[in-house]
Amino acid sequence: MAEQEQDAQADAMAAAGLPTGIEGLLAVMARLRDPVRGCPWDVKQTFASIAPYTVEEAYEVADAIDRDDLADLRDELGDLLLQVVFHARMAEEQGAFDFAGVVDAINDKMVRRHPHVFAGASVEDAEAQTAAWEAQKRQERAARGDTDDSALAGIARGLPEWQRAVKLQKRAAAVGFDWPGIDPVLAKLHEEADEVRAEFAAVAAGEADAHQRLEEEIGDLLFVAANVARHGKVDVGAALRRANQKFERRFRAMEALAADERGGLAGLSLAEQDVYWERIKRGE
Repeated sequence: MAEQEQDAQADAMAAAGLPTGIEGLLAVMARLRDPVRGCPWDVKQTFASIAPYTVEEAYEVADAIDRDDLADLRDELGDLLLQVVFHARMAEEQGAFDFAGVVDAINDKMVRRHPHVFAGASVEDAEAQTAAWEAQKRQERAARGDTDDSALAGIARGLPEWQRAVKLQKRAAAVGFDWPGIDPVLAKLHEEADEVRAEFAAVAAGEADAHQRLEEEIGDLLFVAANVARHGKVDVGAALRRANQKFERRFRAMEALAADERGGLAGLSLAEQDVYWERIKRGE
């Protein structure tokens, strides 16, 4: 960050009667949550109402990384940090914990789960470390009195479903329940696609419960697609983000080209629109 920008930020915080750094951020949140002189929107928020923003900010961080925009990444990390501070402040108001407690907890967890770094233990490679990490998590759950000893225990239900699918598959694979290679996974993908096609036909024929069965088969198809990505060591979220970006880029370019030549896409047949799509693809 440029020195002038830092000075300007420090001046702005001083003018508001606030310190700089993390203490300043904590003071900002305390002021925003003040029931008398705070911000009405911030004051009325709860853990549940803020949770969607927390998830959204995490995706904004991932987007900045995908775009290799470090300036934007700095800002998005700040937004994500604000979410942590927001939740910690609400917990502090309830007497549950505060931001310092959050920091202490994660420090303790990182030291505890990395004995090969902080306690003289040894680990062969990243794969072995992952296994040790999961074993440590199981021990911690047992110490808390959690009696769920399934290989799938502890996988958060609040994760995006594609991410939870991959975690379920990894846990099952850890005990040997996995396809030996990509060929049977791709065969299963084709099988699920055929079942989806059959349920579309059933819906069209007006069969009872066909739409419910279609939903189930589409879910199976997506679950296997996530497994394809896992076998290829491809992050499903990153792959889908790039696919979304590619579609948006091509569609916007198609719109612009059609607007110049035909006055826009509206009114063009699908075949005519597809001609523009192919032109954009070839241009890339």
